[in-house]
Amino acid sequence: MRMYDLIEKKKRNEVLTDEEIKFMISGYVNGEIPDYQMSSMLMAIWFNGMNDHETTELTKVMANSGDMIDLSAIEGKKVDKHSTGGVGDKTTLIVAPIVAACGGKVAKMSGRGLGHTGGTIDKLESIPGYRIALTREEFFNTVNKYGLSLIGQTGNIAPADKKIYALRDVTATVDCIPLIASSIMSKKLAAGSDCILLDVKTGSGAFMKTLDDSIKLAETMVAIGEGAGRRTVALITDMDTPLGFAIGNSLEVIESMDVLKGHGPKDLTEVSLQLAANMLYLCEKGSLEECKKLAEKSIADGSAFETFCKMVKAQGGDDSVLRDYDKFAKAPYQREILSDRNGFITKMDAESIGVTSVILGAGRETKESDIDFSAGLVIHKKYGDEIKTGESLATLYTSKENSLDEAERRYRLAIKIGNDQPKSEPLIYARVELDKIEKF
Repeated sequence: MRMYDLIEKKKRNEVLTDEEIKFMISGYVNGEIPDYQMSSMLMAIWFNGMNDHETTELTKVMANSGDMIDLSAIEGKKVDKHSTGGVGDKTTLIVAPIVAACGGKVAKMSGRGLGHTGGTIDKLESIPGYRIALTREEFFNTVNKYGLSLIGQTGNIAPADKKIYALRDVTATVDCIPLIASSIMSKKLAAGSDCILLDVKTGSGAFMKTLDDSIKLAETMVAIGEGAGRRTVALITDMDTPLGFAIGNSLEVIESMDVLKGHGPKDLTEVSLQLAANMLYLCEKGSLEECKKLAEKSIADGSAFETFCKMVKAQGGDDSVLRDYDKFAKAPYQREILSDRNGFITKMDAESIGVTSVILGAGRETKESDIDFSAGLVIHKKYGDEIKTGESLATLYTSKENSLDEAERRYRLAIKIGNDQPKSEPLIYARVELDKIEKF
């Protein structure tokens, strides 16, 4: 078998066999197939795509290229969640303790932020003392005892994806649904959970900018999960507007705790409850309606918040900051961005708002960049809200005083103020199961 022949085959839009896909991935990971040939194959896939079987097989082979986590030592049904990334997307910090408080098990490995999107691990590390690296025994014991553990990605998970993604990034082949789906799902399959909920973002702050593309990606990933024997469901959620009001690591932890205490932003609360309900549904805790009521009850009785605090404490974190936010480190500089006219917020560019937080120090411009956990911004007026001259649009927080002017300029460009109130947009556009799409 030769890589040349496989490139020729895919160039002519023919279907690769399971054996050919295994040969291609193992050869590339082992260094037997050079970058220039894999680059050629990726471009052929970009132009001609892959069918569901090819994409599923590619995902399985990528997942099996490294460690496959065995979660059998954890009692009960394990459910994982993946978001395709967004601005202000702190839902893992909310839904994981809700699911755990309702009897589900969440053994989750999360990533760091890069670019305009934040990372769950960075948010958790803003909690003083929190350990994102546990031994396997500690990880399993924490989940068995408290129902959840949130840690950083460990071991040699899907090394094929790491190599291929790095190549896609420099060959203009990132935006290809079979390659996106196999990249995400290979890591989810390797992580070992019984079932998977996918939160596929759509809009200006998301990777998939249109609803049609988001649904297509969701269908592909659901088919992969189900084809690999994992019960899988996807929700398509809005990312034209940042989720919640806070963007930045400790700011987002505080807002997440507000949701768990029952007084968080309406949009963040509703999306989190829907995600949690679907995770509990996958755990067979009842119908979707029953599962949403369970989720609401865990907030109302405080059990979700206490569950999160127990996990934080078990992993070395200072849970007192979750009860008294004044204990978080505070940014030394802040600035109010004031409106210069009356009107309504008619547009928010979520990606550009995410970049604003990076300028302030809340995110990484490169993998080596340091993060300022106290940096970020709090939005005061969102899409559809009325604003008057002199009212605050947002507050910026940073340790870099010289970043304030550029951050304010970027934020002002990210929003539009018009004379007429715009029509409201849904928070959740669709729910995707295998061979079933329900639009809202």
